[in-house]
Amino acid sequence: MTAVGIDAIEIWTGKLKLDLAETFAPEKGEDPEKYTKGLGLHASSFPDAHEDIVTMGANAAHRLMDRKGLTPDDIGRIDVATESAFDNSKPVSTYIAGCLEQVYDEDFHHANKGERKFACIAGTQSLDDAYNWIKAGRNRGRSALVVATDTALYARGDPGEATQGAGAVAMLISEDPNLVEMSAEQGYGSADETDFLKPNQQFPSVDGKRSMQVYLARMREALEDYESVAGASHPEDFAYVPFHTPFPGMVRKAAVLAYRHMIRGTPIEEELAEEIGFQPREEDFEDREEYEEAIRDYMDELSSTDDYREWYDATIEPTLSISREVGNWYTGSVHIARAAALKQAAEEGRDLAGRKLGVGSYGSGAQAEIHAETVQEGWKDEIEALNIDEQNAARYDLSFDEYENVHDRHNHDKTIEMEDFTVPDGEFVFTGTGRMNERLYDYVE
Repeated sequence: MTAVGIDAIEIWTGKLKLDLAETFAPEKGEDPEKYTKGLGLHASSFPDAHEDIVTMGANAAHRLMDRKGLTPDDIGRIDVATESAFDNSKPVSTYIAGCLEQVYDEDFHHANKGERKFACIAGTQSLDDAYNWIKAGRNRGRSALVVATDTALYARGDPGEATQGAGAVAMLISEDPNLVEMSAEQGYGSADETDFLKPNQQFPSVDGKRSMQVYLARMREALEDYESVAGASHPEDFAYVPFHTPFPGMVRKAAVLAYRHMIRGTPIEEELAEEIGFQPREEDFEDREEYEEAIRDYMDELSSTDDYREWYDATIEPTLSISREVGNWYTGSVHIARAAALKQAAEEGRDLAGRKLGVGSYGSGAQAEIHAETVQEGWKDEIEALNIDEQNAARYDLSFDEYENVHDRHNHDKTIEMEDFTVPDGEFVFTGTGRMNERLYDYVE
C-alpha cells in the first residue's frame, strides 16, 4: 500500500521575544528558576504589530511551497488548526489561501478549505483528516496543506502568563512522503472535561491542577487504546516520543507515566523491582485512592532511576529544545516537538530512517491521541532546510513595558496603535480591517 504522511514542514515563529529569566521574572519578583527549571521555559515568542495567526501561517506555508517548488494546483485541501480564531464563520484557511494567491499565478479555488477546533489537538486531527482524504483516493494526486497557527495569550497576572507563545507550523501531507509515514493505528482517550476553555473569550479559563490530571488520564487512555490495535509498546520501540508541550515541565509527568505503562510486565520492571519494587496492581488494593497514591509514589521513585533517566534523556529531552525558546503554540506544540527531535538527530548525524516516533497529542476539553510515525529516507534533507534557529536569534528582545504593549496590541478587546519592532521583508503582513470588519493582508517584498 502507498505510504502517506508528512512530506515536509516549515516553522514560523513570532518575531518578538520575552526573556523569562532576565525580563519577566524580575518584574514579577520571582526566582528565574521557577520558569527555567520548574516550567522548563527560557523565552516566549510574540507577534509583532504586523503579525497574527494568518500572517504566521501564510508565511510558513509560503516558505514550504516555495522550497518544494509547489503551485496551488498541487494542493487539494488547506486545513488550518487554531484555537486563536477571530471569526466564528469565515475560516482562517480562506485568509491564508487569499494571502498565498497574492504571490502565485494560480488560485486555490478548487482546494477544499476548513478550520479545525479542539484545543491543542486540532493540528493532529487535521493531519488525520488529510491522511484519510488521501487514503480514500479523493486527492486526485494532490497533497494537503495543514497549518497549525496560534497566538497563546493569557490574561496578565494569570499563572499561565509565563507559558505564552506565538507561531505556526505548516505541513505538507502527501503520498510517498519524505519525512515520516503516519501509522494507520491510532489510540484515543476522550472525555467531557472543563480543564481549560474559552467560552466566547480570548483568554482561557484554566483549572491548572485539574488540567494536569486530565492530560495524564487521557494520555493513559489513548496509549491503552493504541495498544489494543497496534500491540504492546516497549520503550525501545521509539527513537523519540514527541508529546504536546504546553511547557516542558508537563511533559516530564507524561513521560514517566508512559514509561511506567510500557515497562509493565517486562524484564525492565523485574530488574527495577530490585531497586524500587514492582508496580502497584489495582487488584491488590481495596481502595482506589490508596492505589492511585501508591502509583504516584512508584512513579516518583521510577523517575529517579538510572534506567528511566537514560531513556528520558535520549527519547524525550530532545523534543523540548524549540519549545523552551518559544513557549506554547497550542495546536503547533506537538509538531515543533517532532521537529526538535529530528533536528537534534540530524545535527548528531544519526541514521533514523526506518525508526519510529511515538506521537502523543492532547487537547483540553479533552482528548488525547497516540499514533506512530516511521521516519523516511529523505527526512534529513527536510529537517536541515528548517531555519528556526536563525529565526529565534533574530527576534527583537522586548522590555517588560514593551511586552505589555504587545499584549494589549493582540488583545481583541483593545485597540492599541503600536509601531513595528521589526521590518517586514519578504512576508505577509496585517494591514488593517475592511468595511465588514474583515482583516486585510499584503505581501511585502
